[in-house]
Amino acid sequence: MIRKRPNDRSTNRQQPSSLWAKCTSLRSLKQIHASLITKGFNSNPSALREVIFASAMVIAGTIDYAHQLFARISEPDIFMWNTMIRGSAQSQSPLNAIILFVQMENRSMKPDRYTFPFVLKACCRLSWRNMGFGIHGKVMKYGFLENRYLRNTLIYFHANCGDLSVASDLFDVSDKTDVVPWSALTAGYARRGDLDVARRLFDEMPVKDLVSWNVMITGYAKRGEMESARKLFNEVPERDVVTWNAMIAGYVLCGSCGEALEMFEEMKRAGERPDEVTSLSLLSACADSGDLEVGKEIHSSLSEVFCGDFSTVCANALIDMYAKCGSIKMALEVFQGMREKHVTTWNSVILGLAFHGYADESIKLFTEMQRSKVRPNEITFIGVLVACSHAGRVKEGRQYFKLMRDRYNIEPNIRHYGCMVDMLGRSGLLNEAFEFIDSMVIEPNAIIWRTLLGACKIHGNVELGRRANEKLLQMRRCQSGDYVLLSNIYAFQGEWDGAEKVRKLMDDSGVRKEAGCSLVEFEADGKAFMHFLLASETKSGLRHQEPLAALR
Repeated sequence: MIRKRPNDRSTNRQQPSSLWAKCTSLRSLKQIHASLITKGFNSNPSALREVIFASAMVIAGTIDYAHQLFARISEPDIFMWNTMIRGSAQSQSPLNAIILFVQMENRSMKPDRYTFPFVLKACCRLSWRNMGFGIHGKVMKYGFLENRYLRNTLIYFHANCGDLSVASDLFDVSDKTDVVPWSALTAGYARRGDLDVARRLFDEMPVKDLVSWNVMITGYAKRGEMESARKLFNEVPERDVVTWNAMIAGYVLCGSCGEALEMFEEMKRAGERPDEVTSLSLLSACADSGDLEVGKEIHSSLSEVFCGDFSTVCANALIDMYAKCGSIKMALEVFQGMREKHVTTWNSVILGLAFHGYADESIKLFTEMQRSKVRPNEITFIGVLVACSHAGRVKEGRQYFKLMRDRYNIEPNIRHYGCMVDMLGRSGLLNEAFEFIDSMVIEPNAIIWRTLLGACKIHGNVELGRRANEKLLQMRRCQSGDYVLLSNIYAFQGEWDGAEKVRKLMDDSGVRKEAGCSLVEFEADGKAFMHFLLASETKSGLRHQEPLAALR
């Protein structure tokens, strides 16, 4: 949304040396930097500007090197400060842009009109509303509010995470022939869910750019209004990969995986090259639907597009898809073929093996992960504990639970405790499971008590089942399966009076048993427990980014 200005003079940069034309990697950057030092240019402002610009803006993955170099410059000029703030704002660590800006002010370096748009972009990415308000105040203090580009950036900030009324006020005094403020305000209303206002602005725009079309299509897709999204998609004068991704992700979000795949085929016929977001949307569709054959077709299509050179995120999504579709062999093939394996890569395979009955292999892979010096995270230990639970390895499970805290300083969360309760319950250690729950520093939830209640049914323990059910009913009284499960525990032990009392309690509570509950609901317990364990995996980095979120 923050567009690059034509004739951008924010760098005030002279024509770069031909030396930089061949600089495309960190290695070549270091070689050129070393050459400048040996030739005595290490204190030359012009040469330093070139190195800072190349490492912060031009060469992928070298922003850390830029920070190291910048820290050694005794008196960086405004160009260097702006370049570092700009590079940091668009990096994976936008917080560094804010830190640099604070350092800049502390060192009495006065910001110029080019500084603030980059800081505001960092505020947007961090959703730092208050910080953005403070930057707005500084813009006014320095008298830059009349600068069209900076005012447009302020509209963008307030529309996205600031104050929409301020964005509207700034829009009212902006140049109505400029498409940028129109797009920014439209995007702000769309992303906050007010599609009616966004559509009104969109329809009133004197000129609609592709950004505006994409904003509206994405807005409708996120709300599940795919007919409206498709109508705009058919009307848009030109399309880019974002346009296609919005439609594909929208269909995936609505569960219309067939339409998503058809859109992908249409995209290829139109000659549009899919990107990583496309891949993640499609693989998510296959993982959620469990359609292995379609997943294989997408894998083949993506291999042709990317020549088999998948990014770590995309390869992780492939592994996740194959694991969820039950093809552990294919998941392992993708895993073994990866040059770089991130912790999320290991997690996908460890969890896939654990949940599909390959507990021994899952635990062995965790041991291999430790030998590879990859540090496990909280999701890793969920996979390991699930594997121990399914394999009946209670002793090892206890050891891994202790290892998580003692060696890796990972505090157990509710899901780790749930794994331990499941493991003890499966092994028939019901008293120990109750003692374990009593010792929890986290309040147990309904899923944990339901898990223990199910274990009591399997092992026929009426007394402990009754205690678990009492705890469960204190949290919720509307789930028919909770009553039916305890009733069946009594019935299987021949205690018909107890079974009848539970049925009466269920009737008195106004809870009705749905047909097939005892079969369907209990078969779903395993899936519910899996969902509980992996509900926060997106935040922890196991699953890929939500497709529509990636379009923001």
